[in-house]
Amino acid sequence: MTFGLLVLHLWGFVLPALAMALFMPWAGRWVMGPGPRPMRRRMAVHAVGGVLVLVAGLWWHGQDGKMSTYIALVLVTATLEWFMHRGWARR
Repeated sequence: MTFGLLVLHLWGFVLPALAMALFMPWAGRWVMGPGPRPMRRRMAVHAVGGVLVLVAGLWWHGQDGKMSTYIALVLVTATLEWFMHRGWARR
């Protein structure tokens, strides 16, 4: 495997987490209003959390791309957004 193919495979592996990192802060702003944390910080937290979920799914299942891993990715990023918006203190 060449270095270019390795980079391409790694990019394909982390792309779902990066897409969720871009999407979730905007969805959280739409649903819960502007949050107390800056948008870039929330994107960074989602990216790190998402990649950790994908790595855990790869370790647990022995391969990537399982639907249970993607479900966990959505649940973790939504929960992180709720925490960063301090959702427990709302209303």
